[in-house]
Amino acid sequence: MSFRLSAALLAICLALLPQISTAQKMVQLTHQPPDGALVEFLLTDGTVMVQSYSENTWYKLTPDNTGSYVNGTWSQLASLPSGYQPLYFASAVLADGKLVIAGGEYNFDQFAFTNMGAVYDPTKNSWLRLEPPKGWKWIGDSPSAVLPNGEFTVGQKFFKRVASLDPATLKWTELTSKQKNDWNAEEGWTLLPTGHILTWDVKANPLSEEYDPKSGKWTNLGSTGQNLQGPCTVCDCIEVPPKNWCYYSPGETGPGILRPDGTVYATGALHSGQSAAHTAIYTPGSGWSAGPDFPNGDQAADTAAALLPDGNVFVEGSGGSFYEFDGTNLTSENVGQVGPYTPLMTLPTGEVLVGGSEVYQSSGTYQSAWQPTISSVASTLTRGSTYKISGTQFNGLSQAAAFGDEVETATNYPLVRITNNATGHIFYARTHGHSTMGVATGSKIVSTNFEVPSQMETGAGELEVVANGIPSQPVAVTVD
Repeated sequence: MSFRLSAALLAICLALLPQISTAQKMVQLTHQPPDGALVEFLLTDGTVMVQSYSENTWYKLTPDNTGSYVNGTWSQLASLPSGYQPLYFASAVLADGKLVIAGGEYNFDQFAFTNMGAVYDPTKNSWLRLEPPKGWKWIGDSPSAVLPNGEFTVGQKFFKRVASLDPATLKWTELTSKQKNDWNAEEGWTLLPTGHILTWDVKANPLSEEYDPKSGKWTNLGSTGQNLQGPCTVCDCIEVPPKNWCYYSPGETGPGILRPDGTVYATGALHSGQSAAHTAIYTPGSGWSAGPDFPNGDQAADTAAALLPDGNVFVEGSGGSFYEFDGTNLTSENVGQVGPYTPLMTLPTGEVLVGGSEVYQSSGTYQSAWQPTISSVASTLTRGSTYKISGTQFNGLSQAAAFGDEVETATNYPLVRITNNATGHIFYARTHGHSTMGVATGSKIVSTNFEVPSQMETGAGELEVVANGIPSQPVAVTVD
């Protein structure tokens, strides 16, 4: 991110968003976020946590008892530790259900590339200050991803360095980073089923590369074919003592999403001399091929994308329009417009939360082969107790969300949803201790733990595991 949107401007854009009835539609939330939403995170209890326009204040959206987020309600959460009010940072929901944020391009609305961080514990509604990796004076708006082993891994923006956070100890370990084409600035990371990280270079464009966290080696994957990097409009600069070297951001690119067929759809920014912003498709083992260009001079510089349950990619253009990519075509969706940098995130319902203010509802659906499956869970559940559940594909087939190089909001972790047969009321059981944070785990048996809400209704019900908006077949349970 190279410049920030005025909160007032974004609020005006959202307020003016027209509601158009089409096969795909945008539905406004009954209760609007109290102070907007700069970034959205799906917590493992089914609630959504957002950073407000004031940046230091956070709110939670809780679905109603029918599971509706459209009719959900908002409540205020704890504020960040003193001295830390970041904008555009590295982030993730961890396997223990906590939220980690690290860095910030801005701090208190001033260019800072801060190395500060914090971890939010939803069970205590409190933040814990997080120290940076040793020797890291800057983190800023760095790329990040949670590895299959659950470690939160960050690439330092102005360097080639990579560090990994152990969620249990909150201690950082610097990983080896060998043979990288360029520094990490403005690059996005896409987690692959192998546990490797794919990125397309911004400074060394149009090259791409893949990182193996175990060996610490970057492997050059060649040209994307299409230049996905746009020019720097307001270049980030940081002076590094003692020689006061100045590192500049090399430009912007767009988000990338791993699709159920194993390909990665990469979007790009409009570069000087181009008539249209390009996209590209990466197929593991085969390399890159051209994707469809953005229509009408639009682009995806620093925008969001989310994976829909039917495998299409929902993409926000820099001009505020929306598109769906179906594997071949990039189709404009006539559902209104939003302001720049509006977050997108797939909900357990399969809808996409747009800017904390409305949901995008698509007409497509998932294939049965993409569903999680449940192989083992207790048939009788006691309120307030914790249980283990096992099965396949609990983490979905993709991270399912991307935003260029920062504010990562991946949802590749299992949620447990219980529906009471008598009332039809829906309850989410907080999950934690996922056995993996990988994607597309196939037939491998994985597991998580879930806590039966103490306030939920008793009696017969159905339990599902949900990943990226796709539910498993339900199993019968009794809650006592």
